[in-house]
Amino acid sequence: MPMLNQNLQKLFDIAQKPHKLGIGLMSGTSLDGLDIALCRFIGNGTATQFELLHFTTTPYHDHFKREVHEVFSRRLVDLEKITLLNAYIGTFHGELVLQALEKWGVDPEDVDFIASHGQTIYHAPKRLHQQAEYPNATLQIGDGDHIAVKTGILTISDFRQKHIAAGGEGAPLALYGDVLLASKPGEDRILLNIGGIANLTYLPASADLNQVICTDIGPGNTLIDAACRQYFNQPYDKDSLIALSGLVNDQLLNALLNHPFFSEAAPKTTGPELFNLSYLADAQQVSGTQNISAADVVCTLSAFTAKSIAAFIAAHLPAQSHIYLSGGGAKNYFVATYLKQLLPHATLAGTEALGLNPDAKEAILFALLGNEALCGQPLHIGHNPAVLMGKFSFGG
Repeated sequence: MPMLNQNLQKLFDIAQKPHKLGIGLMSGTSLDGLDIALCRFIGNGTATQFELLHFTTTPYHDHFKREVHEVFSRRLVDLEKITLLNAYIGTFHGELVLQALEKWGVDPEDVDFIASHGQTIYHAPKRLHQQAEYPNATLQIGDGDHIAVKTGILTISDFRQKHIAAGGEGAPLALYGDVLLASKPGEDRILLNIGGIANLTYLPASADLNQVICTDIGPGNTLIDAACRQYFNQPYDKDSLIALSGLVNDQLLNALLNHPFFSEAAPKTTGPELFNLSYLADAQQVSGTQNISAADVVCTLSAFTAKSIAAFIAAHLPAQSHIYLSGGGAKNYFVATYLKQLLPHATLAGTEALGLNPDAKEAILFALLGNEALCGQPLHIGHNPAVLMGKFSFGG
């Protein structure tokens, strides 16, 4: 009987292990840095036991951010730059993993797998691109082979493509981890992540997986950050100081909220391809607010983020839900305070109340998707494709 080649044999051996040590990598649309979470998993599916062993975020330097912004959410870009960045980001992320492991005193040979989200540069659901002959699509760069070869660790990457191939929109993928790690029978829970884009997972008290909702809602930080860069030469609104110095302009806010996306049925996805400075300029044109102060613009965009989130929750989910926040926007004082005012009957807390580090949550969830890719079974959750996601890259 022929033997498996050494890579397939190693894959088989890892899949059979009762305990697995996995790393989750997350680089979001805000381009703050690379989140690296080292996790221990026992079991899979609804029986998964999980422990976060180490976590760090390595901030990206300004040059790297500028390079990615050249190809990020733009319809026309330099193809050579995308090709080069695909290889470069993979190797760069691999190097950051090795640095983290050295800092933690962990031997790379003891790590069973890396699960890498990659860097999204364009998200194109059909509802956004509106081209009847083309399907949903998305593109993440940071090639898994480069991570695997750099680190010598089995790497699972490019998770979103299987979701799209099976009929989904490639996002949000937090659904699968949220269900496995945060469901609680008898309690309506909403796991709200405010990253570049705001998305949520609703976990019903009934524990009925057919009632689970996971969807993008609208902009998280992406428009606020873009305006801060444009008008204040700052990467984001630290401590909401800019928003708090301005006033909400109701005419502009109403124009921002007046888009078909907000009335479309969930689940749905979006990105900076829609919510960008052109979207803001169009809303200002329609509302005649081109001459309001820059502080008022940032304040109104912050209100826009909060109001679009609250409007979705109020319209579709139980009023007395327990809402658990994560993502950079959860630290935005203005947004969080406004949300509490708009949702007076809900209970708001960080995901640390669930034992999930809110900064590490998305990296943890991708590590969990990696564990499922190795030894899980497809889960039927709501209207989402029941698939195992991820492509395997070997280090040798």
